[in-house]
Amino acid sequence: MTPETIKILEGIARERNIDRELLFADLEQAMMSAARRHLNALEEEEFGSEMDRLTGKISIWRVLEDGTREEISLASLGRIPAQTAKQVMIQRFREDERNSILDEFSRKQGDLITGTAARYEGNALIVQIDRAEGFMPRSEQIPGEQFQPGDRVRCMLLDVRDGGYQVKIVLSRAHPDFIRKLFEAEVPEIAERTIEIKAMAREPGFRTKLAVASVDTKVDAVGACVGVRGSRIRNIVDELGGEKIDIVRWNESSQVLIANALKPAEVEEVSLCFELGRATIVVGDEQLSLAIGRRGQNVRLAARLTGWDVDILTPQEFQRQLDILEETVRSVSGVTDEMLDKMGALGLISVFDVEEVGEPVLEQELGMTPEMAIEVVTACTERGKVVAEQLRMEQDQKAAEQAEADARLSQSIRDSQVETDAASESAADSILGIAGGPAPQTTGEAGS
Repeated sequence: MTPETIKILEGIARERNIDRELLFADLEQAMMSAARRHLNALEEEEFGSEMDRLTGKISIWRVLEDGTREEISLASLGRIPAQTAKQVMIQRFREDERNSILDEFSRKQGDLITGTAARYEGNALIVQIDRAEGFMPRSEQIPGEQFQPGDRVRCMLLDVRDGGYQVKIVLSRAHPDFIRKLFEAEVPEIAERTIEIKAMAREPGFRTKLAVASVDTKVDAVGACVGVRGSRIRNIVDELGGEKIDIVRWNESSQVLIANALKPAEVEEVSLCFELGRATIVVGDEQLSLAIGRRGQNVRLAARLTGWDVDILTPQEFQRQLDILEETVRSVSGVTDEMLDKMGALGLISVFDVEEVGEPVLEQELGMTPEMAIEVVTACTERGKVVAEQLRMEQDQKAAEQAEADARLSQSIRDSQVETDAASESAADSILGIAGGPAPQTTGEAGS
């Protein structure tokens, strides 16, 4: 061995981020294995090896029964023991590299990292990250997003697993914390904890809602996240391929927070039922579709963001439910206006709500006797069956009317197409001279 050996080992240590002393120890271990193989010894503890860190010279010895050392010449080991030493070295070098990767990426768990798309294996995207490969399962990819080999991939290191011979690095672009990390990278106030992301709800590739608050009254939380002329939020949206992001102002009041979470829809009234964890939201007819969102996305994300089960009604629907509840409850002898007012304060706005909370709440919160509470719940249950049947019939009627309207529209389109085809055919006939007899003959001379 020569100083060149030391340079090689140090190069491997730098390239693979392995402690050089580990590589020296691996080499010494490999030499002891080769010596044991050469001398057909059973106990490896009989042998020792040491590499001079300056000259690269390796000493190998065997400890005899009397405690003395017997030096073993490296050249005397032969080809087969040398091959054994080589295999041991390679194996231990791989183990050291695996442990180094495991340690390095375990410290980065939860961080943003940038890699290069390598290939797809099944549905999983393989990403090259420095000296390691990470994989992004389909469940952690943004729906519809596709990368080509060589594309830059910015993602979050979700998990690092010791897979025995290989370290499994799990990446994600669909996890909600990926959005959080992007905001920390783009908005210094969030990274510095001046602004805090209080809650978040996400449907990857479609929409995300964030509730933010500022610990400094001089800093506008929403404005800081949006940036000057939307510069900060635009960078994040571009990174997500156009995913919509709603930033709402956090409020300790659930009523205010829910109203904020349903933006851009304007809310008229919020009624909370803590017993059921339900928020009944009243919005104008013109705001209903905006509040619900496409395929219910806006209200679904608002519910997840606030932790409330959100039910959206128009003023007419809200008043109708209140009227039915009042009519049903007043039919029970002994019910007072004060009890009805307390029902409203508890967020009980329909016969279904009273049926769901049951007698204990009516007794404890409204002061009803057990007999009265049973009678009220029974009356609401019976009325609920009637109301549910009416709602079903109304929905069926609306579905039938919609189907009829769709059929009329389809027929209108077909009729219009027939008329268009007929007009086109007539125009073609006229041009070709079919409808008016043979086309006139021309001589090709002007005025002839």
